[in-house]
Amino acid sequence: VQLQASGGGWVQPGESLTLPCTASGRRFSDYGLGWFRRAPGKVRKFVATISSSGESTYYLDEVEGRFTISRDNAKNTVSLQMNSLKPEDTGVYYCAASSRGYYYTYDGEYDYWGQGTQVTVSS
Repeated sequence: VQLQASGGGWVQPGESLTLPCTASGRRFSDYGLGWFRRAPGKVRKFVATISSSGESTYYLDEVEGRFTISRDNAKNTVSLQMNSLKPEDTGVYYCAASSRGYYYTYDGEYDYWGQGTQVTVSS
């Protein structure tokens, strides 16, 4: 599976941004998917995850209620809708896929990673 994240950019606090991630390869619907981010000078951190069926999701506490992860298995895409963005949301965002199909917060459970897309929230 190859993953390609896009949609990053610069936005002001309070604005919204959607990050799509498109996958190539077979059996996309079997994979659990996740989004992680790396803030400047910090380690990569879990943000959101969704199970293979899309029925189960889980979020980092600080983004709960502001971010929504979704997937379209027919289009091989996973998206992260980010609302009410804050400066602390700044970072490089990565999409990832786990062949185990469930949803995971630990990055070691993911087998494939996209290249990352930069999100900057600043006034």
